[in-house]
Amino acid sequence: MTPEHLHSSGAGPGPAALLAAAASLLAVVCYLLAAARLRRRGDAWPYARDLCFASGGAALAAAAVLTPPGGPFTAHMVRHLVVGMAAPLLLVLARPLTLALRALRPGRMRRALPAAAHSRPAAWLVFPPLAALLDVGGLWVLYRTPLWAASHDRPLLQAAVHFHVLAAGLLFTFAVCRLDPVRRRWGLPWRGAALLGAGAAHAVLAKSLYAAAPYGTAFAPADLRTGALLMYYGGDLVELALAVVLAVQWYAAGGRSLARARRRLRAAAV
Repeated sequence: MTPEHLHSSGAGPGPAALLAAAASLLAVVCYLLAAARLRRRGDAWPYARDLCFASGGAALAAAAVLTPPGGPFTAHMVRHLVVGMAAPLLLVLARPLTLALRALRPGRMRRALPAAAHSRPAAWLVFPPLAALLDVGGLWVLYRTPLWAASHDRPLLQAAVHFHVLAAGLLFTFAVCRLDPVRRRWGLPWRGAALLGAGAAHAVLAKSLYAAAPYGTAFAPADLRTGALLMYYGGDLVELALAVVLAVQWYAAGGRSLARARRRLRAAAV
């Protein structure tokens, strides 16, 4: 919930932007405390994951209260890339669900979290093509319908749009990376195809914005082109990072399969 509409009409950020920033930083504090609790009891938890989550939360907080340089459309696209793509990738790489499952004490919450993660609705929400549709499809609806223009003077609608951008980005990244435990673990072909399809749809949308502003808006041509180029190439960078995650998982899976095959051959030869 961090694009420019959360800022007040004055010079500084509005109450909603400050609330969003505070919530992001609070999530970082909770994550770091949970990681520290694991280490105190002797469990291993990589510090790189702490860095990923802290960086993602800090990026969300900065997007809420800081105004990026450039024209209004360019600044909006910077926030879009941070909130909808870069920050979700950093947060998902930190494996927050795994941390919560390991750090929570036995009790109702500890039982409810895996039950929700392994539920049938959760399995379909992380179905990669559906997650891609919710993510990139939502951007097409936002920029190629009157929705964005209509949200300017409707605070509740603005909040819903901004929440969707973040939530859909997290869901898509979670579905593609598949790092935390869920009920249905969709394979590499599903996740790779969803990533390719989402990347293509995102690129086409960026190209269309280069040619024509969102419905009901007016931006300077240079600002519009700069923002569209930022969306195009910035999206490519984040999607390339997601592809690297998939490639590493494919390589690791291949190594494990080869090791199992070698163990079977040695057992058969004995």
